[in-house]
Amino acid sequence: MTPKGEDLFAVIEIGTTSIRMAVAETDKQGGFKMLDTLQRAVLLGRDTFTKGCIEQETIEECVKGLRDYQRILHEYGLTDQAKVVAVATSAIRESINRDEVLDRIFVATGLSVEILEDAEISRYTYLAVHKYLKKAELAGGSNLLIMEVGGGSTDSLTLRQGSVGNAQVFKIGSYRIRRSLEDYNVPESRLRHVMKTQIERAVDGIKMGIGKIGHPVLLVLGGDARFAAGAIVPGWDKTTIVKLAVTDLEKLTGEISRLQPDDIVKKYHLSYPDAETVGPALMVYVQLAERLGVKDIHVSSATIRDGIIHEMVTHESWTKEFRGQIISSALEIGRKYHMEHNHVRFVSTLCRKIFFALQKEHHLDPRHELILNLAAILHDTGHFISNRSHHKHSMYLIMNSDIFGLGPRDIMLVALVARYHRKAIPRMEHEFYGTLDRKSRIIVTKLAAILRIADTLDSARSLHGLGMDVKVEDDRLIIGVNTDRDLVLEKHALEEECQMFERVYGVKVLLTRGRGTEDEPVGKSE
Repeated sequence: MTPKGEDLFAVIEIGTTSIRMAVAETDKQGGFKMLDTLQRAVLLGRDTFTKGCIEQETIEECVKGLRDYQRILHEYGLTDQAKVVAVATSAIRESINRDEVLDRIFVATGLSVEILEDAEISRYTYLAVHKYLKKAELAGGSNLLIMEVGGGSTDSLTLRQGSVGNAQVFKIGSYRIRRSLEDYNVPESRLRHVMKTQIERAVDGIKMGIGKIGHPVLLVLGGDARFAAGAIVPGWDKTTIVKLAVTDLEKLTGEISRLQPDDIVKKYHLSYPDAETVGPALMVYVQLAERLGVKDIHVSSATIRDGIIHEMVTHESWTKEFRGQIISSALEIGRKYHMEHNHVRFVSTLCRKIFFALQKEHHLDPRHELILNLAAILHDTGHFISNRSHHKHSMYLIMNSDIFGLGPRDIMLVALVARYHRKAIPRMEHEFYGTLDRKSRIIVTKLAAILRIADTLDSARSLHGLGMDVKVEDDRLIIGVNTDRDLVLEKHALEEECQMFERVYGVKVLLTRGRGTEDEPVGKSE
């Protein structure tokens, strides 16, 4: 049965050495099946990593490949541009003429190419591998390190007992390594030794960046890893995760590293760009396995394109489970900066209650509730630097942290909400706040006003463990605390800090003694 255009989605990924396209069809279960995967060699990284910019000839070669892909999509009947996503990675991201490249692509093809930042890469990687992990029963119970050595960069994602620990992108890639050796004019007789030394140093940097991870399961992704798995385990079912002995991978890597790219093409039927990168990539995996002390490497066929299509088809980038992973990442950052857990728990819980009580007033969506929750978790991290102006220090720490799943814009929103949990109200002349558009400024102000109320009520740390009920009634936000003691200290603190809230929402804040429910744990979502 021929698939209908309305049931199809496509992702085009403009990488370091090639442009790849995946075409998928939705299924009746709310998922998708892959119909076609295509690859076309275009050496963008050759220009970026040696000259700093992409030359016109290479740009036109890229445009030609994209036009060919568009013709294929037209043959499929996929003409809705909203169902075609085009992304680019390090080769375009690091090019000094990236805007010129993106403009030329848009003029020639109509494709608006999104530059993937580190957070997006981590998010799509997680979405891509999650179903494979569940099937292989690796989703929880293990310390899992997911790695992909690309042409221009290496991506890492750590899962500790099923929860995201950290995610990082290193400027270490197989094609970048190969090009750097050519720059130094290394004699062919010494190429393998010099490459091995360079990769050892690179792996040391990766291991240092990952940090301590006890007894990890190493899961690797990418075309080079898939090639190795197919060569070592013929007939590998790519819907499953396959386990390779490091000794077998080391043997294959040794055979490949002794061959010239032309010989690799002939023997293993790879494209020339892939033949150039496969040796360095596999050497990184072998060295990393040795550094981590693991005897086996797991390989998945999942790609970042799978993750993007998953998000397009299922709209599941902000599910309860995924939100939980984002919150887990923020808690990891909070622990790093010695957060006061009971205070964070109280403030986060009360923020959520106020947010839901005010829904008719603020008209914000669940994504904004998540941003508020993250700001509540991280608002006091600035104490790690100094107690003076700690709200500003919190802003800088958050803006310079990698919160899994969030892009730079959302991280800035979290940082600014945390910055305004005390002291001055937002002003246009304030750093970063004045750069936001009107809609984003209003979002920051609305969320910061809520955070300020919740933080103020815990200034004496005397309400922990008490049930609290929040409701809006007759232009008043009524916060009822399940206690028999007086609340004079908390009421006085509110009088000092409620002005911003009342100016934003036009309602008074009333603290009363009344029946409430038990506090919820930090990060619990509706």
